[in-house]
Amino acid sequence: MPALFLLMFLGLQGALYYHAKQVALAAAQEGAREAGSETGTRQSGVATANTFLNHAGGSDVMTSTSVSGSRTTTTATITVTGKSLSVIPGWHVTVTQSASVPVERLTE
Repeated sequence: MPALFLLMFLGLQGALYYHAKQVALAAAQEGAREAGSETGTRQSGVATANTFLNHAGGSDVMTSTSVSGSRTTTTATITVTGKSLSVIPGWHVTVTQSASVPVERLTE
């Protein structure tokens, strides 16, 4: 019976980690798309990623989240970091996902 519970908890922990990783990636992609738009900025990309995280479940998906970004003349990058929820006491897994897109610009 203890082995069965261990297997169940490990499976649940894996699912929570995978879900947090996918939400972080989606938030980074949304933020990067916003930051890379022709009128976008690094700040608007970070704000978009934070908004996505809140709408995707907030602290029910990841805790201790932080979003950072950069935008050069050619590339916009957003990075989302947080801790996955844990069913195993004392075990906190950090999730980090980044997304980069080319910056839109008008050419003739």
